[in-house]
Amino acid sequence: MAFRTVHETLSVPRQRTRPDKATRRRLRRRVHVAGLAIDPMTESEVVDHVVDALKRGEGGHLVTPNVDISWAAARDSEVREIIEEADLVVADGMPLVWAAKLLGTPVPSRVAGADLIWSLAEAAAFYRYPIYLLGGPPGVATQAAGRLTARHPGLLVAGTDAPPYGFEADSESYAKVRDAVVAAGPRLVFVGLGFPKQDRLIGMLRKDLPGTWFVGCGSAIAFAAGAVRRAPQWMQRAGLEWLFRLLNEPGRLARRYLLHDLPFALWLLTACLLRRLFS
Repeated sequence: MAFRTVHETLSVPRQRTRPDKATRRRLRRRVHVAGLAIDPMTESEVVDHVVDALKRGEGGHLVTPNVDISWAAARDSEVREIIEEADLVVADGMPLVWAAKLLGTPVPSRVAGADLIWSLAEAAAFYRYPIYLLGGPPGVATQAAGRLTARHPGLLVAGTDAPPYGFEADSESYAKVRDAVVAAGPRLVFVGLGFPKQDRLIGMLRKDLPGTWFVGCGSAIAFAAGAVRRAPQWMQRAGLEWLFRLLNEPGRLARRYLLHDLPFALWLLTACLLRRLFS
């Protein structure tokens, strides 16, 4: 990458509007890595933040960037803007955790969307907040709902949906998806359509459901359903979950991981190390 791109990727994102006092306190704690402002929070702190907001009747948008999302944000200002405008941004990728540590501004841990779907569902069951699962192949969201309710009895599932491929390009299909979510009236929505498609849809839905929290969760619904296997814990801790997924889905993931994500992760860690050594 050229020096200008390196500088822009490591630079602090700009804030467009003046947030309230409580939000300003949280923003001051943010860690800036790979051009993204990351909230240094644990999984339990994220759950507490979402629940506290829901108690106040406030909605929000949670983004969990990994290396792939960070790579996309480094290349596309519109994609980066989606992340900047989210209410919570937590690192779902060990290279981001390592990069933050190299910069001397560590985050407490990785917070994966595949874990948050369980912990947030547990909180939703306790407080009786209805949830909605949106994404995955046909039947997967319904299967995930069944497994979530089996683990957390009392969980209210307001609805599930698996939009057809390319629905966002058809105004009628898009409206049908939006209308179903709005009619269900959930307080917590997991949208697993892949970044940034899921987050563009969230931007539209928030206008209709301002008191609802939306979680852009990628493959988390498929993981929760058991339709896709997660890597063993030791591989997750070692930052090798990508390798496990690559070995299981080489045809779909080889180009993304080997041509985009792995080189970007190596570049990011090298750039952060050099910045720490020579700053």
